Amino acid sequence: MRRWLPPLILGLVLAIVVYNLAMVQIPRTLMSFATGRISKLAGYNAMAATPLATDKARAIVRPSPDLAYSSCPYDVSNGPVLVDIEPVPSRYWSLSVFDARTDVKFVRNNIDAEGRPIRIAIALAGQPVPDGMQAVRVDGATGIALLRILVEDGAQFPAIDAARKKSSCKPLS
Repeated sequence: MRRWLPPLILGLVLAIVVYNLAMVQIPRTLMSFATGRISKLAGYNAMAATPLATDKARAIVRPSPDLAYSSCPYDVSNGPVLVDIEPVPSRYWSLSVFDARTDVKFVRNNIDAEGRPIRIAIALAGQPVPDGMQAVRVDGATGIALLRILVEDGAQFPAIDAARKKSSCKPLS
């Protein structure tokens, strides 16, 4: 039995290391890479509206050509970030907030919003958020808020594009 104890302990240690790598470090690394890449469009804490996806587009992994994307790579290390989404003239649109571990912390679509704007404050635990504003608490200081809008017909895109550019993302200070 003593001959098996060192290999069992080594196997247990390796399992813990692999688990930590797979479940903790890889998602954080991938999100850090994605946030940095998207931040090149307009910087952190700013909303960037990208053109409709083509077969060459890769700012977002495997983008759908039927969706218009606006993204806000956020950094709440200096305080909360306000995200204001104005309703868009499309049959479907949604806002999702992803934290530093790629976890979805908030999702709301046009049906849930009932035709009203979505106004949230992305914040770390303990950061104050103004009264009346919905707080979205995230793990880790950086992440991405992503607005997706269905574009059923290319002729609709100019109106959708104009409406989505009214949405914003900025520090709350």
